[in-house]
Amino acid sequence: MNLLQQTLSPDSLQTVQAASFELFDKLSSKFFIRLFIDLASVFVLIRLIFYKNYKKADQYLTFFAFNLVIFLITYLLNKVEMSMGAAFGLFAVFSMLRYRTESISTKDMTYLFLVIAIGLLSAISKGGWDELALLNGIILLATFLLESNWLIKKEFTKNIIYDNINLITPEKREELLVDLKKRTGFNIHRVEIQEIDFLKDATRMTIYFYE
Repeated sequence: MNLLQQTLSPDSLQTVQAASFELFDKLSSKFFIRLFIDLASVFVLIRLIFYKNYKKADQYLTFFAFNLVIFLITYLLNKVEMSMGAAFGLFAVFSMLRYRTESISTKDMTYLFLVIAIGLLSAISKGGWDELALLNGIILLATFLLESNWLIKKEFTKNIIYDNINLITPEKREELLVDLKKRTGFNIHRVEIQEIDFLKDATRMTIYFYE
């Protein structure tokens, strides 16, 4: 700062300082507004939609960390001229990330895809905060409707080992459903036989039921 003061005149120095503060305030306000919209959207998606339906709080760190890191990286890269192809390429790279130590369910991967999309959209959208909030709101509304029973009745599945193979024949399907409902307490409406073990008199099947 001393060198700068010696090089520039007082008027020039005040002009540079004013321009610097103005640029910093502009960039910081834009950044924090976008960051707030991004985190608020992810909070609604994960806390009010995902957790309400699946009660899995252990995924909070994964979803929020992915979203925040992708938002920051993309926001910084957006300072440089980026083509639409490069943006989609970056999105594809992030969306293909998987953990090798643990398998991820399809639903978890879907929500991971959504938090990546929200982070990317919040960072590179050229519109104002109102347009960004509207776009994120469309994603949240569509997810909410698809997870609810308003558009289609939600069907759940579970894999079980069943020990009464005498009831797995097609003509005894109704008896099988009654027995499974009595044992599990689920409103089971159909089953799929996956594997039969005649040595253990057991079968592995997938049951389908409504909430």
